[in-house]
Amino acid sequence: MSIRYLAEQLYHWTKKVKELEQALASLGEGPHPDRAALEAQLFRARKERDHFRSVLEAKKEKPLV
Repeated sequence: MSIRYLAEQLYHWTKKVKELEQALASLGEGPHPDRAALEAQLFRARKERDHFRSVLEAKKEKPLV
């Protein structure tokens, strides 16, 4: 995978996480029929974001000492 692709995916998933967090916050406190689905989507989006972040970090060149 190219660094550009990884960066684009990281941006996409970071944006998705933010959108889902805002949607979940807009539901407010208390039970809501959509809460479980949003929490599941948010869990998956965070997992994808963290995966692409770690792969991108691993792809970066380390400085020579």
